[in-house]
Amino acid sequence: MAQHAGRGICLFLVLPQTTSQLANRQSIVCVVMNHVEGDNELPGYTPRLGATSSVAPLDTFTPGSEHTISLEDSKGHKWLLLSVKSRAPTSEFRPAFCAGDLISGSVILDISKSRSSKAIVVTVTATTTLVGQEGQDFLVIEKELWTPAMALPDGSMVPKLEKGHYTWPFEIALPNETEVLDRKETKKFALPPSFTERASPAYINYKITVIVKRGALRVNQTLTTDFAYVPITKPELPSPMLQKACKENLPFIGPEGDPEGWCILPSVTVTGTLFGAKRGNVDFNLALAKPLNYARGSAMPLWLTFTGTDEQALDLLANHQAIRVFLKRSLATGSDATSDCAGKHTDNFFVGTMARAVFWPAGDTSTTGKRVLRGEVTLKKTFKQSVVFPRFSVRYHLEVHPFEAVGFVHAPHVSGPLLTQPVNVTSFHATGIVMRSFAPPKYAEEIENFDNSVGLLENGNQRFYHHGGLGVS
Repeated sequence: MAQHAGRGICLFLVLPQTTSQLANRQSIVCVVMNHVEGDNELPGYTPRLGATSSVAPLDTFTPGSEHTISLEDSKGHKWLLLSVKSRAPTSEFRPAFCAGDLISGSVILDISKSRSSKAIVVTVTATTTLVGQEGQDFLVIEKELWTPAMALPDGSMVPKLEKGHYTWPFEIALPNETEVLDRKETKKFALPPSFTERASPAYINYKITVIVKRGALRVNQTLTTDFAYVPITKPELPSPMLQKACKENLPFIGPEGDPEGWCILPSVTVTGTLFGAKRGNVDFNLALAKPLNYARGSAMPLWLTFTGTDEQALDLLANHQAIRVFLKRSLATGSDATSDCAGKHTDNFFVGTMARAVFWPAGDTSTTGKRVLRGEVTLKKTFKQSVVFPRFSVRYHLEVHPFEAVGFVHAPHVSGPLLTQPVNVTSFHATGIVMRSFAPPKYAEEIENFDNSVGLLENGNQRFYHHGGLGVS
């Protein structure tokens, strides 16, 4: 696509909002305008030599795509071109890269008259931008392709670029981490993922820029393309019994039969009044499948056990319609973003509901004084992965809210969550394991209904729409 001289126009500002998948074993999903969402594994792209073990091995190498952008002169002639190879499914999407990738491409100059250029430079930069503030670069890699003191690709030396066609191939290795100032101290952090989201208070942008440097008092000419960066994060393997269930499509064994596979949260006692006539107490235990890291495009397995002496109270609370367990996402910005207590009572902290858990009876495990339910939270492929980085963090946690059962009233009244548990969302599945959904069809419908209702709420959030439309389609 053509761009106008003297300014780089980011691809994500002009391409339509689209979602696409590669069906090569596992896939990458690129959402232009919003985000590049990783799903399973990417199509093969040769990682740079010496990449650390944090870079997931890619078993097969298949071509990705090649992207070419250009600058035109007043006559429509494309005189400066940037070509880049990437993991993106097709050239219609912005380039995409993973941790440890080698960005390779070429800069082409096709000029109809001589130019007194001072240098040809290609840079890779990454920036954190908070709405209403100047962006801050956390990664700057610059590679000088040519100056009058350097030889051309053919080995010749020239004081200036004469009329003709020039090509400079280049390679830039993406580091796995970068040094950033965090709360008055310089620390090393893994590179964060690209992040753009409708009405978001913050953005993380990566871009490749070609700069044609000119003489004093003359404006440099630049050509820029955004690219998506996806860190490779995966959960550790679950317990052997959970692995077997996933691979053989078998029902999960609960915490009693597989204590190694579950994180059992502290027991909570729920007290209330039944039909305005009597008080009743019920204890519940929520368990989450270990490890507490879950991939986008998978399900988070849950196990919920109720115990008590009042059978009526048990039946009321152990009803899938009464149980309110939500996956929440918090987004923190500003100087305290890396703190676990990041500004929860400030304007730099934003919480949204991402999903609601569904529950169904766990076979014939319920007995007198006990009710047992299986459950899960569906993690959409479009969810952003967890990240903690200076000035920007994305965290997830599971919340158990007060029960809503006909005939039952919490006493005393409960306003906040009964239980909270932090969890992480990764960009890829554990090696060889996919935590797929086991929810029966009628319970899966509840998830769809919840998605629709949340969508209405999210569309009504106008908090940041007045900030120049940044990131808004």
